[in-house]
Amino acid sequence: MSTIAQPSAPRDKSELIDGPTRRRALFGSAVGSAVEWYDYFLYGTMSALVFGPLFFPSGDPVASQMLALASFALAFLIRPIGGIIFSHIGDRIGRKKTLVITLTIMGVATVAIGLMPTFETIGMWAPILLTVLRLLQGLALGGEWGGGLLMAVEYAPRNKRGLYGAVPQTGALFGLALGNLAASATSSIFSNEDFLSYGWRIPFLFSVVLVGIGLWIRHSVAETPSFQNVVATNSTVKVPLMKTLRHHWRAVIITIGAKFVETSTFFIFATFTVSYAVSLGFARSEALNAVLIAAIVAIPVMLGVGALSDRLGRKKMFLTGAGLIMIYIIPFFWLVNQESFLLLTVAVVVGFSCIWSMYGAVLGTFFAESYPADVRYTGVSLGYQIGAALVGGPAPLIATALLTGFGGSYIPIGLFIIACSVVSVVAVLFAKDRSGEILD
Repeated sequence: MSTIAQPSAPRDKSELIDGPTRRRALFGSAVGSAVEWYDYFLYGTMSALVFGPLFFPSGDPVASQMLALASFALAFLIRPIGGIIFSHIGDRIGRKKTLVITLTIMGVATVAIGLMPTFETIGMWAPILLTVLRLLQGLALGGEWGGGLLMAVEYAPRNKRGLYGAVPQTGALFGLALGNLAASATSSIFSNEDFLSYGWRIPFLFSVVLVGIGLWIRHSVAETPSFQNVVATNSTVKVPLMKTLRHHWRAVIITIGAKFVETSTFFIFATFTVSYAVSLGFARSEALNAVLIAAIVAIPVMLGVGALSDRLGRKKMFLTGAGLIMIYIIPFFWLVNQESFLLLTVAVVVGFSCIWSMYGAVLGTFFAESYPADVRYTGVSLGYQIGAALVGGPAPLIATALLTGFGGSYIPIGLFIIACSVVSVVAVLFAKDRSGEILD
């Protein structure tokens, strides 16, 4: 009696990749991400500290600072454009080549910022050229994040995608920590006059070393298995953006909404807290060190959360963190207002290192699992960068405007963050959790 052969279960191609190859790809993703974010965050830190008087001088210090923060926010408007341009390249010719291009653009723009003459030297050309260079940074980062994430996730074993996806997210923290460390060190070494004169330039010029290391490492990494499979099966899409919007628009909307809480709280903790703490009377080095400590603590926390999401699911971790930040954000500002360095540090560590990490660690993997390989770069980049443009970049500017408009009260800032959290919770409730499923 003959038996009917049963169809075999789909095979997980990630099982065929050897350990050294995985680790090399993961390292390339993390290092490149750290370098790009170092360059990007350094501008945010300096916009809160020195760019106001140097490039946007005004009779009103608050107006100068808001103009500097506005230039910081402008890069977020171009990040979706960078995401569209480079994700098209990434879905057409590969993740690796795209990541080399974005890292090079970011490095050139950052070093050029370090060489920029100030308003005192070239007048109105100073803020114009500085803003152009900032826009180039935004263009590069718009393509970097999605590619760096996919370099990690598409090489990951099925049962460790959450952990692998958290690694490039920690690259952002390494970059933030390195940027704050560089700013804090130069701020401490030089007098205030020398720091404003030339000390602030050193961290930007140091970027040339980091970019060189990042490019060398990325050249040694092969193309991801998912994209190799797309090429092997002739599945590349002629216009990935059109297919994404036509067939995966729901996933894009969910990605945009989910990004709200992550990006708004990140830039409140990482950027706005520095200028806010200084306005309360904290020393510049104290504010930078509090954020630096929180960024360092967040790295192992994010890796732990990523690994935990492989057991409990991305969706559960994300919703838990978004719920906690709604409860914590107003007490966070109350702690900062106690004008104690210890309480400032505790406040940022709890909010940034612990709560933000709960959704920050899983966000990238959650997004990557929502799209097929042929448009995955486009889908994750488009949703991520639009969400960042809507509330991430403007967050420090919005917070400063709310603080000024409501007589120094931090309650409206807390309500703004809570509103962002509600948007993200609603979006993620409509998402499917694909933790543990075969990626392709």
